[in-house]
Amino acid sequence: MKSFRVAILGCGTVGGGVARILLDLGKQIAQRSEANIEIAKIADIFPARSAQRHGIPRELFCGTADELTKEESNKFIQEIIADPTIDLVVETIGGTSQFLLDIMLNVLKAKKHLVTANKAMLAHHGDEIFAAAEANGVSVGFEASVCGAIPIIKAVRECFTGDKINSVCGIMNGTSNYILSKMKAEGLSFADALALAQKHGYAEADPSLDINGGDAGHKLAILCRLAFGLAIKFEDLSVTGIENITKEDHDFASEMDATIKLICYAKNDGDKVYACVHPMIVRNENLLSDINGATNAVLLQNEYSTEHVLIGKGAGSLETGSAIVGDIVFISKYAECISNKQNIANVKLADVDDMEFPYMAIFGTNNTPGITGAITTAIGAQNINIDTVGHNYHTNGATTFTVTTMPCKLSQLKAAIAQIKAERADILVGTPKILPVLY
Repeated sequence: MKSFRVAILGCGTVGGGVARILLDLGKQIAQRSEANIEIAKIADIFPARSAQRHGIPRELFCGTADELTKEESNKFIQEIIADPTIDLVVETIGGTSQFLLDIMLNVLKAKKHLVTANKAMLAHHGDEIFAAAEANGVSVGFEASVCGAIPIIKAVRECFTGDKINSVCGIMNGTSNYILSKMKAEGLSFADALALAQKHGYAEADPSLDINGGDAGHKLAILCRLAFGLAIKFEDLSVTGIENITKEDHDFASEMDATIKLICYAKNDGDKVYACVHPMIVRNENLLSDINGATNAVLLQNEYSTEHVLIGKGAGSLETGSAIVGDIVFISKYAECISNKQNIANVKLADVDDMEFPYMAIFGTNNTPGITGAITTAIGAQNINIDTVGHNYHTNGATTFTVTTMPCKLSQLKAAIAQIKAERADILVGTPKILPVLY
């Protein structure tokens, strides 16, 4: 049986999970891969603490000190890259620094396979990374970069190569889903639900990328490339987070038998792809409305095999670690057959303002007679059919109500709001909130 030696860069939550699984499942993994997969070295800045935390033999870590300096850690990383006996490097350091990008590119240039969960790096620098892998005849495994343990990358890249994926729709960030679920179930404010998520370890001390939609956007950008061949730049993707969702918004959604979820949505439309990350009103008949807590779910709509749903844990030490180990096993067995060439199609990212959805617009207004009529008249003037008008909530001299439209372009609804502002500047309090409605 051939030897296949693996090094791990970073032994925090995910890296520790990878090491733990490789140690626990050594015999089974050897049978599945037909190779003796062993941990050659682990480079971590806190080796003693990481060894104790994950139950990993201390001798697997680089260095003898309990804590390494950055210079010492970098020295060991360079030694790993230069070691001809190491076949594959797992990157679980995280971030998008030039320093880390250089490490990843140097791993590939040293003709070592690379496995990573770093969705941000792939979303911003995927072209460089995959080109380096292709040029040097090695592979990049990145199953863990999108929705952790859910095998969505393999499903898109391998399982549906005999089909056409028409749309991707899903909940791809567990932190935001936990927050929104708690807001609805317990009537919490956004701030209180976020604090609860941080208390229970579902949100970082700095939760910015989770709540502003950035993390979900990185994942959607990766899937758009795989599913549609879209040469997408993350900066061009329309991303809106959940920071401005209120308890009252959840009440409005409940009135129409729906709930609010942060949705990653992409749809192929001929030579265009509509893609966005946005809080959406998800009707209760849609199965995504029942995905609560930190769970992730991805719904694929295919041309021939129709609908498929993948549900599971989108994060976690062992959950994400299992996806990385799966890539290690696959690469060790099939590396010669894997291509990292990017299959870019002749499709463009469409303007999100042209995307047709039913929309719910939430209006905050002064408590003045005739407001509802003025707003609905402006909406109708843009050739938008109105589905429902919610009843008014009156608080402290102000009124809040909703207008839900039949399918229309976002640009039409924006034009109606611009008309209201121009003709009745006295009406609106703040900017109306627009949420797509997902059936």
